[in-house]
Amino acid sequence: MKELTDWLADPVPSRFPYPAVTHEFHRVGKHFVCDEILKSLALARERLAPLAPTPADAAHRLLLDRFLDTALDKWDGRYDYPTYTSLSVLGLPTADDGPAAAPAARVTRDRLTVQLLADLLRFELAAAEGRTAWLPEMRPDARLVEKRCRLAVRVARPALARLGYGERLTADDPAGQAAQLWELVDGELLDPHERQVLKLSVLPVYISHDEHMFIRVLQTFETTFALLALSIRTAIGDLDDARTGDATGHLAVAETVLAESAPLFSLLATMQVESFRVFREFTDGASAIQSRNYKLVESLCRVPDQERLDSPAYRSTPEVRGRILAGQPTLDEACGAALTDIRFSTADRELLTTAMLGFAGALRRWRQTHYRIAVRMLGTRSGTGATEGTPYLSSVRKIPVFRSVTETPDADAPGTDAPTAAAPRTESEEAA
Repeated sequence: MKELTDWLADPVPSRFPYPAVTHEFHRVGKHFVCDEILKSLALARERLAPLAPTPADAAHRLLLDRFLDTALDKWDGRYDYPTYTSLSVLGLPTADDGPAAAPAARVTRDRLTVQLLADLLRFELAAAEGRTAWLPEMRPDARLVEKRCRLAVRVARPALARLGYGERLTADDPAGQAAQLWELVDGELLDPHERQVLKLSVLPVYISHDEHMFIRVLQTFETTFALLALSIRTAIGDLDDARTGDATGHLAVAETVLAESAPLFSLLATMQVESFRVFREFTDGASAIQSRNYKLVESLCRVPDQERLDSPAYRSTPEVRGRILAGQPTLDEACGAALTDIRFSTADRELLTTAMLGFAGALRRWRQTHYRIAVRMLGTRSGTGATEGTPYLSSVRKIPVFRSVTETPDADAPGTDAPTAAAPRTESEEAA
């Protein structure tokens, strides 16, 4: 309170007392921060509102505005999935950034993926070695920590290689590789702004150890889907201009990063079920059904059927629903037109069909594994925010990604039936 009171007397964004504020949020969990502190944060936001930032302070002001937006979500009564996962603080690429932004967005996705996973592992190792008292409840055992190290490093490796650091993880054991990953990120892959973003982008609602991992995994998925949305939007424009190679190149990028993210489900499956059941009691109002990036990807692929458009899935993301109702172009429409357009050769059409089917298969497998993990964690109970939970995921996992090309159903292939709620492991865990 003293730090905040002193700052309020001279509210300069670059001098905001982030360490003191985040320490208190981390000490008790966002859900339990006292009203006195929240009132002071609301006052800070109020004091800032009429002040025009100077050019030198603009970046600091933007970050502070975004941080206060996430820190005060419960106080304001607008707590949801985007604020729970601090997506505005992360500053992800958007589908509206334009085709020229696509190459930089790929680099941003790779850097942020590596940073988020490295920070996840930093915390796991610090807790295992007794170097932090943060989130003390239900700490995992050594076996579980080792498994998390192995799986997180697996997801980080392809992105690390594209960034030019593919040979830097030389340790023989998962924990050693995890430590090397954080040392690399801390030393070479974090500029001052990124370092601040990483510190401010995780505000767990409770003090359960596994919630840190849960948030970082969700953020990593969101980072990938943000790139997917931009890639698909760019591919639509390419097809409109009969640039088959460019369009299929963007689809290949989307398929690759989506497939690379698959081990994140195995990592998520290491979350202790009881820990999840405890902290999710305080996440009411925030559900992944509110993921705007996922809905953008789905709706950019093709126009949702009316029943789905009118369902809670899209009612939960009204801005995306508005785009659809306004006639947002889709890849399915662009592909359908291309397959009958004389500007496209037979070879172009075959290349396009193959790329469409490849991405569709990757997305269907993602949905199926998401469903399996949810069954393990939730069983048949409702999801957070009174959503339908696993019955909802079961119903949507078979929705066709496209209509313009004939997809081969694989969600119900032999051996992919979802486990019962009591099953201790998922198929993805076994594969890992």
